[in-house]
Amino acid sequence: MKIHVLAQKTGLTPPTIRYYEKEGLLTIRHVVRGENNYRDYTEEAVEHLQFIKRVQKVGFTLMEIKAVMEEKKGSKLEISRSIELLREKMIEMDSRKLELEQAQALLSRMLANKRALLKEKG
Repeated sequence: MKIHVLAQKTGLTPPTIRYYEKEGLLTIRHVVRGENNYRDYTEEAVEHLQFIKRVQKVGFTLMEIKAVMEEKKGSKLEISRSIELLREKMIEMDSRKLELEQAQALLSRMLANKRALLKEKG
């Protein structure tokens, strides 16, 4: 598929997709150059870019994503670093989850108070 189709399927812009490719986040599994030198993206590219978007939303940087992806061809030390990075991110997510739960509880109490005020005035 051409880049504009990939952009529509992923919600990313063509420049962003090209940047990810330049940074090594898209590999030959995801993009093939034709004889005319045009890029042709695979369906796997759609899934991969959606994965990148999801992990970015939970706090991964592009460098961290790349580091985790590269562990497949890396040494035991690189794999160990990747494992540690994943553990750290899970801890961060747990912390954010707790913060969100606390904020949600506060909003719930505020909502209950506002509803009570509305009943009193109605």
